[in-house]
This record gives sequence, C-alpha cells and structure tokens, in this order.
Amino acid sequence: MSELSNNPSLKEINTYKKKINWGDIPTIYQLATNSISDIDGMLTHGFDNAFKQLLDKRNWNINMVDQQNDIMGKVTTGKPKISLYHHMNEQHYELHCYPIINNERVLQAQFNNTLCPFVTWRPETMQMLFRLNSLIPFIVYTFQKGDVADYALIRYANKRVKELILLLQQSFDITDIEGYTIAEFCQEIHRKHSQSQHNA
Repeated sequence: MSELSNNPSLKEINTYKKKINWGDIPTIYQLATNSISDIDGMLTHGFDNAFKQLLDKRNWNINMVDQQNDIMGKVTTGKPKISLYHHMNEQHYELHCYPIINNERVLQAQFNNTLCPFVTWRPETMQMLFRLNSLIPFIVYTFQKGDVADYALIRYANKRVKELILLLQQSFDITDIEGYTIAEFCQEIHRKHSQSQHNA
C-alpha cells in the first residue's frame, strides 16, 4: 500500500498511518480513530445507544405520525419530525437530536405527550446520538502539522456522519439541521490558518 485509495476504509487509513509513521501513532490520532471506529460499529454491535433508540419504532407515537394512503391504496405511516444539531466544543463533535412539537424544537423530557413524535423522550439518554471524542483538537492538529492519513481520517469522519444523517432521513422528517458540519468547521480552520500564514 504505497498510497491511499480515493475512498479508503478506516482500516486502510490506520494501516497507512502506521506505515508512513513507522508504527509510531500519535495519541491524538489514536483518540480520534477510536471514537470514529465506535460510530462505525454503532448499529451493528449489540450495545444499546441513542441512535438505536431513535430508530426503534416501538417508541414512536403512531397517533402523531400521519397515516396516508399511497397510490396503490395501501396505508402508509408518515415520518416523525425531528431536528438535528451539529454540536462542537473544544474537545468533541456531537450530533444532537430533538423532537419537533408544533413546529418547535423540544428540549424537555416528554412522556405520553400526544403531540410528541415519541411515546417517551429522555434528553439525557436520547438527545446526543453520538460523540466523536477529541475530534476538534485532532482537526486543529491536522491543519498545523498533519499528514495524508490525518486528512483522510477527517474526510472519513465527515463521510460517516453524513451517511448516518442520510440513514435518519429514511425514517424521519428532519425539519432542519443546524450547526457547523465537520467539513464546514475544517473550512473555517483552513481559512484562519491561511490568514495567519499570510499575515506572518
């Protein structure tokens, strides 16, 4: 493996990183790749998580979800309305989810609220769908002194988040998505990095 493919897997990126660094992997890279690996297995591993809870139709308020007849006359169920938010702090990237009630994002717990798209909504266990630990410092590190594998890992993380959002769009009516995406955050870091080099 002399170069990375155009669309490398996480395993390929990690193998390439080890090769170009003679096996010496920086801790910041290790932290980022471990959390990205966690979201890769989020739907396939047996552990319960907020993403799986959200997709569990047993918790959907079927009275709230619109039922319609399709072209063939078959009754189809509409999609629950949610809002997504890309949340970043100094350390982590998180994807947050909120139920929509009366076209408004709801922040509080909901239990058997006939207007809520979910029978039970517990923000403390359901709002944060997943977290990419240490991604923000890793992005900053990459723009300062990263290599090809570092940039590939960031692109991979962005791609996986987009894929998970597309998966949600299959089951939910996503009314809006707010906050910086990973790609937008990287563009902002690149812009600031370019300005600081230009001013130096």
